[in-house]
Amino acid sequence: MQTISGFGLGLRPEHYTALSEPIAPALRPDWLEILSENYMVAGGRPLHHLDRLRAEYPMVMHGVSLSIGSSDPLDLRYLRELKALADRVQPAWVSDHLCWTGVDHRNLHDLLPLPLTEAALRHLLPRVAQVQDILQRPLVLENVSSYVRFTADEMDEAGFIAELARRSGCQLLLDVNNVYVSSRNHGFDPRAYIDRLPAERIVQIHLAGHEDRGDIVIDTHDHPICDAVWQLYAYTLRRIGERPTMIERDDRIPPLPELLAELAQARELWRVTARLAA
Repeated sequence: MQTISGFGLGLRPEHYTALSEPIAPALRPDWLEILSENYMVAGGRPLHHLDRLRAEYPMVMHGVSLSIGSSDPLDLRYLRELKALADRVQPAWVSDHLCWTGVDHRNLHDLLPLPLTEAALRHLLPRVAQVQDILQRPLVLENVSSYVRFTADEMDEAGFIAELARRSGCQLLLDVNNVYVSSRNHGFDPRAYIDRLPAERIVQIHLAGHEDRGDIVIDTHDHPICDAVWQLYAYTLRRIGERPTMIERDDRIPPLPELLAELAQARELWRVTARLAA
């Protein structure tokens, strides 16, 4: 199992070649995050590139199909394949989303929010334990962006996540963009949300762009990171300290140098924050 620090990028096929070419040390990603499902295959081009880049970069794994919150039983075949990939990659950790993605064995291909209730917590606890037992490593769960709330909610999302981490022993991936998106959609204070999370459980940060339609903000990962998200990231650094941070882009993917420039902005923001804190 690897350890990582610093600043990374989400590995996308568009950048397979560019990441293997010489990159100035000041701009080079410190590590890469792979989308687990892209490499849960028997062979072929994806695994060829994965093995080649794995020799050059430390990695973490990030999935979208665990569906930890579904009422369906966990997919044991999926988990066995996920563990096999983790054994191959030896990532620093394996993450997925605190959500559900389908029901009745149908994948809806969306990251759907959970009701924030004690019953939902009790439902999640044995499922997190089962995943951790199979993977033989802590599960890292990410907060999702959301567009609806449940009338049955008994607590706020930050409190729900904090309680899940406390009871289950899972770790957290803090997506700063998702906090911002949800805060705009639901009218809460994003800084107060971050204040309520257990800092000691946060092992990674995501940064990304979104589409702002005025009356709703959509987590699209197809825009550069906006100023408001950079500001919330700076607040997060002051609140919890440095964490491995990476940038996601999943649509309208630009040439690698454009993402490396954004990554350099994250590095500089950390340096400025660290100087101010000294």
